[in-house]
Amino acid sequence: MIQKISQQLNLQVSQVENTLELLEGGATIPFIARYRKERTNQLDEVQIKAIRDLNEQFTALEKRRNSILESLLENSFLSPELEQKVKQSDSLSELEDLYLPFKPKRRTRATIAIDKGLEPLAKMLMAQNNPNIKDAASRFVDDIKGVESEEEALQGAMDIAAEWMNENASVRKRMRRLFEREGQITSKVVEKKKEEAQKFEMYFDWAENIRSIPSHRLLAIFRGQNEGFLKVHIQPEQEKAIEMLESYFIKPHSTTADYLTKTIKDCYSRLLKPSLENELAKTAKEKADNQAIKIFATNLHQLLMGSPMRDKRVLAIDPGFRTGCKLVCLDESGNLLHNETIYPHPPQNQSKQSINKIDQLVNIYKLDVIAIGNGTAGRETDNLVRRIHFSHSVKSIMVNENGASVYSASAVAREEFPDFDITVRGAVSIGRRLIDPLAELVKIEPKAIGVGQYQHDVDQNLLNKSLDEEVMSCVNAVGVDLNTASKQLLTYVSGVGPTLAGNILAFRNENGVFKNRKELLEVKRFGDKAFEQSAGFFRVNNSKNLLDASAVHPESYPIVEKMAKDFKIPLNELIGNKILIDQIKLENYQTEDIGLATLKDIKQELLKPGIDPREDFQVWEFDPNVKHIEHLKIGMVLPGIVTNITAFGAFIDVGVHQDGLVHKSQMAKAYVTDPNQFAHLGQKLKVKVLEVDIPRKRIQFSMLLD
Repeated sequence: MIQKISQQLNLQVSQVENTLELLEGGATIPFIARYRKERTNQLDEVQIKAIRDLNEQFTALEKRRNSILESLLENSFLSPELEQKVKQSDSLSELEDLYLPFKPKRRTRATIAIDKGLEPLAKMLMAQNNPNIKDAASRFVDDIKGVESEEEALQGAMDIAAEWMNENASVRKRMRRLFEREGQITSKVVEKKKEEAQKFEMYFDWAENIRSIPSHRLLAIFRGQNEGFLKVHIQPEQEKAIEMLESYFIKPHSTTADYLTKTIKDCYSRLLKPSLENELAKTAKEKADNQAIKIFATNLHQLLMGSPMRDKRVLAIDPGFRTGCKLVCLDESGNLLHNETIYPHPPQNQSKQSINKIDQLVNIYKLDVIAIGNGTAGRETDNLVRRIHFSHSVKSIMVNENGASVYSASAVAREEFPDFDITVRGAVSIGRRLIDPLAELVKIEPKAIGVGQYQHDVDQNLLNKSLDEEVMSCVNAVGVDLNTASKQLLTYVSGVGPTLAGNILAFRNENGVFKNRKELLEVKRFGDKAFEQSAGFFRVNNSKNLLDASAVHPESYPIVEKMAKDFKIPLNELIGNKILIDQIKLENYQTEDIGLATLKDIKQELLKPGIDPREDFQVWEFDPNVKHIEHLKIGMVLPGIVTNITAFGAFIDVGVHQDGLVHKSQMAKAYVTDPNQFAHLGQKLKVKVLEVDIPRKRIQFSMLLD
């Protein structure tokens, strides 16, 4: 298994072996990638996941192989030849093909015919050397067994032969290859539902090769099928499939060719085609799911790693018309200082009072920036704020509020703000997203954030697993302040999880702030293994040991202490001292367990301990003259922000309450296979308006400005 994984991923056997050993020992992927580089020869998280996933696939294959061998042995079907074939099979489909003839069956047309004693006639039919098969069939007419005529006997023999053809492993392999290579996915509208099915109009009469269909199109077709609007089939040309079967089963000078042709057509339409069609649909769906989930995970990563607005006090506004705009004042850490509601828009139109109130709050709470949700009444509220002449510089920033309503109604929000209603909680979430998007967005179920495509159509277990791993990757890449982190943020730290996160909070509430990383070992049920996996990702900024605020793992402290000792200075004087750090000869500090890769990371941390890898926030403004879709004109060049990336392009918000699409053909002059190579979530860029369809609320943009 290790050899197979190594070959498939083009990695050294030792890399695979050591990675699997670490995973089996309970190490997390972020921990292995960051702190066990010597063991894996510097594999990154993507490679480690690939090793784990392939190992799981091969393990599942082995489990099924052993189960089949056990079943064959128990039922006395296991010949040496069959055993060898089963053991040499390297795919699940091939294994199932070999097992199919021996698999316990429900009652079929073939088993009924066998019970009537027609198996010998089926063998004659397949042998193709009986010049008069009808005469042979007459000998099987038996009223007691329920065979009343030659025709009935022949039909029964053909039913048995059809099942044998279907169960032929070699034929299934050839036919599967034909389906995979030349299968066409076709969709037709269900006529009775044509009016309801308008959103699937594109697929009312669609045909495309299953090998080349993009994931988003396949998922759309399957959604139409699941909702009962489309009839979908996946198959090659029937004539070609029948010809392939005839060339395999019908011998030259066959005496039963006519009957076998009829049998082959029945076998294909009733048994082979439905079986392989379902198998191919499942395989294609899994592939499309994986592609869609990968896009979702990439988008989520970009969103979570968005630039934080550091050290700013925020006025957050959750805009609305009839219900008003909820205002909340937050300090630099996102703590709620004050909340109230204003009604600047119709029907109340209290714009003057609202302007005075915002100006007053900005001065009282010394607020630096205003975060405005980009939903209903967002642009109108932004325009209102821009009319205010503040006594000091105050920026107004539109914030993506996807999922804020999910958070505000959640148990997490109720626990954080038991005395406030959902409108306050929603506004707080908008403001905190600006202060630290990662810390706030981990409180929301990842798929509710809305940065993917067809998230309700893909495998939900696989989606949740992938997105949770992406969140964990981001959290551990940034690091977590042990003394301020929420339970949700703590949960995603390597080796922690919900139970230990709760215990950390309980310890913090009872004993006050952690003074150093070692105190983690005093937390209930926090053992050595949890400490090993998590300690390097925690930051303790008030510790006497400055390394506790860095990404240097405690297991490496002795090495750093030795470096300081060799310079004959205290540890604290070495940290951040570029002149001395540049003089460190890393090879002098190598040990059996710690090599140059880890030492380079340590050196980097000593230069800038605990530095946040995220870029600083950059303010971006929409065109003040373009507020509604009706304001858009073809040829306009506008500033915008990337809000979502799909397999076919990127969606851009230019501030008109409706995101527009930059199709991948409009992202670069060269052919674009992956839109993520040309755009990332939250990216500020300029786009040209290509098309505006106001009735359908569809906008087409281009990133090609010249």
